[in-house]
Amino acid sequence: MGELKIQFLAFEGCPLADAARRTLDDALASLNLSSYEVIDLLGPDTPEDLRGWGSPTILINGRDVTGGDQGGGVSCRVYPGPSKVPDARMIIERIRREAAN
Repeated sequence: MGELKIQFLAFEGCPLADAARRTLDDALASLNLSSYEVIDLLGPDTPEDLRGWGSPTILINGRDVTGGDQGGGVSCRVYPGPSKVPDARMIIERIRREAAN
């Protein structure tokens, strides 16, 4: 697989962050990957260009795993579907697409 930058963006207290992180961990494990950067959206050192994403967000090489766009500020983010977070299949597909570029 090519070079990948995987980022998990969330803030403490986000009700969907744990579920999204478990799904990300499962997706990465199925690809024999494990490394990603965890970014606290409310942290003082968080770059301004990341602060507009909702929590939780998964970025692969700077692109949202769902193909969504950055919002106007930090907020809770709810995804379509029963789990309300991106599913592992979607994450795997995005990683494969980015790795092929």
